Amino acid sequence: MNQATPGTAFLEFWCELQCPDCAAALTDLRTLRETYGDALEIQLRHFPLEKHKHSYAAAQAAEEAFTQGRGWEYAEAVLARTEELGSRGEPLLVDIAAELGLDAEEFDTALVDGRHLLIVDADQAEGKAIGVTGTPTYVIGGERFDGGKSQEGLRERVEAVADRLLGR
Repeated sequence: MNQATPGTAFLEFWCELQCPDCAAALTDLRTLRETYGDALEIQLRHFPLEKHKHSYAAAQAAEEAFTQGRGWEYAEAVLARTEELGSRGEPLLVDIAAELGLDAEEFDTALVDGRHLLIVDADQAEGKAIGVTGTPTYVIGGERFDGGKSQEGLRERVEAVADRLLGR
């Protein structure tokens, strides 16, 4: 498990970038960022699901975006277009990179050479090991919250743990 720096809490956001529920969860993530700022470190963790055939490639592309310094912005842009990702697949992932001013050619190469496969595979294995079964799932302070079943009240439960961890 990752450790937050002193004075911070650490939140893992287990996500699948072709998942409409994960796209809906962005509203809660934005609110958490506004509420806690740098005191809450949010990490994107990949949990591609077999039912979405482009989610594995999307996870690899997101890792390339993190390598290029714009991972969250890229992930949010992909999540905003989950339906289009379902129909267009990998070409959309490269197009989004170009739209954001990232090195799209490098994205295309990364998807072909599989340089980020190990990160995605490791995330998926760890997720299974800790009981992640669907997305979105949040882990904070050793507590797991499954947002795939319902987003109702989820942010408030995450905030309660964050407040406790931060001594608020």
